[in-house]
Amino acid sequence: MRILIIENEIYLAQSIAAKLGELGHTCDMCSSIKDALKGVPYDVVLLSTNINGQDFYPVIDAYKRSVVILMVSYISNDTVSKPLASGAKDYILKPFMIEELIRKIDHFQEYKRLKHQNETYSRYIDHTFASINIEQDLENVQTPLFISSNFQKYTDAFAFKYAKLKDKSLHFISLAEPKAIAEIGTTPPSCVIYISDFQTMKKSDRKTFLDAIADREVIVSSTDTVDITEYPVIEIKSDNNIFDQNDILPIEDYVKYIVLNYQHKLPDTELSKKLGISRKSLWEKRKKYGIIKKK
Repeated sequence: MRILIIENEIYLAQSIAAKLGELGHTCDMCSSIKDALKGVPYDVVLLSTNINGQDFYPVIDAYKRSVVILMVSYISNDTVSKPLASGAKDYILKPFMIEELIRKIDHFQEYKRLKHQNETYSRYIDHTFASINIEQDLENVQTPLFISSNFQKYTDAFAFKYAKLKDKSLHFISLAEPKAIAEIGTTPPSCVIYISDFQTMKKSDRKTFLDAIADREVIVSSTDTVDITEYPVIEIKSDNNIFDQNDILPIEDYVKYIVLNYQHKLPDTELSKKLGISRKSLWEKRKKYGIIKKK
């Protein structure tokens, strides 16, 4: 990471820079607020709060996207509380062990990595499920809930969108994995649990499973019919499932899938060319399948 050290005790600044440099970080040093405000981006800013009586708040404001760690000689409202309220992330009391400072930097580095990773995953999930229209009212879903669908992606979208609506973490469990039922009991109560592959469960294990999910916020998916009466069951049928199956299906089913899912992305000339048929044949197939192309 790139680190800026703002400290008028030159030997302390040099010592910190040397230790961090050994760990692979790139460090710059300055002894005045003016020198610190040159518009150069940094991942971490180590800011001394007693730097010749200078106003250090412009540094906190300028580096709001960076991790600002205060280096303080004593703890007070002016040296710690107010700067933290203004946007600084943490503080360390002088004199300090360099290992403690490194621990704080490593902690924020890992936090930043996980935050970016989580944002990336969230955007990808939103993009992946953007075309899935959930017809059920997610606000009034009663859990535990079972969803039977021949289109796994629909159930996935249901679970992720439900958790997002409730502003809760989603914990995924596959019943195809060993010790899956035991994992339910160790999942934090604040999480929404999404359980897949109910169709793989032996009937002899069902009672134990149903007892385990009682009074939990659980969504269970199955690609087969769900024949239970203890909890609500939603059945969803879709024409979008053909590539999720292991069986080889008739060519007509594949053609129908392509027409349904690509007619809004490709013009008829290109779509018919990719299918190896004429535009007239494409029109006839739409008529045969009852597919209406929206203009």
